[in-house]
Amino acid sequence: MTDSFSNEAPVTTASDQVFVNMRREIVEGTIAQGSKISEPELAKRYGVSRATLREALNRLESCYLVERKANVGCRVVALTAERLIEVYQVRSSLEGLACRLAADNMEPDEIKGLKQLLNQHLQTQRVKEGESYYQEAGDLDFHYRIIKGSKNAHLIHLLCNDLYQLIRMYRVQMGMVGPRVSKAFDEHLAIINAIENHDGELAEMLMKRHISASQANIQTKFDLYQSE
Repeated sequence: MTDSFSNEAPVTTASDQVFVNMRREIVEGTIAQGSKISEPELAKRYGVSRATLREALNRLESCYLVERKANVGCRVVALTAERLIEVYQVRSSLEGLACRLAADNMEPDEIKGLKQLLNQHLQTQRVKEGESYYQEAGDLDFHYRIIKGSKNAHLIHLLCNDLYQLIRMYRVQMGMVGPRVSKAFDEHLAIINAIENHDGELAEMLMKRHISASQANIQTKFDLYQSE
């Protein structure tokens, strides 16, 4: 899985490597959400000093994947319904704006690449069968490419650095299965068409509607868990 983004510094230190590895494992659920972080255990596992590990943990905290609390210590962030609402409110506004800007700023070859990406997604067996639809990180991610296509550096930083991994964590661990898969794919196609037609207003509206449907899908899962 791609886990290095074009707007990131290359991995050059032990701390960088621990950060990238832990980030991937947290997003994918290998390190469980809400779990307590044991510094001695993780330092031994990654073969680094406690100081190096803490450096990585500080970076993970800055992208909202771990949190520190007094008298509790360091934990992986928990995926809660309350946090979902807060994060997706921000996501809807910012990605909607990114779509509006992308309709003005994306080059024809970038739009062509976006269409090819969507076609690749369609060819995967899991999408065909409606089994699941979560995407690789970085440039393979449909949303990531649109955000980059906005060409707004501040917006890219907010979404691709600060919030991107927490949003991916929700999408990967509580992502789309069943009927929502084909609907999401069709919504992506409609968004691309609006961008290609330079209709920023429509692209923004479609993206906000798409994210709202995604949020509702995840909320349904929270409701099911709570009723069990």
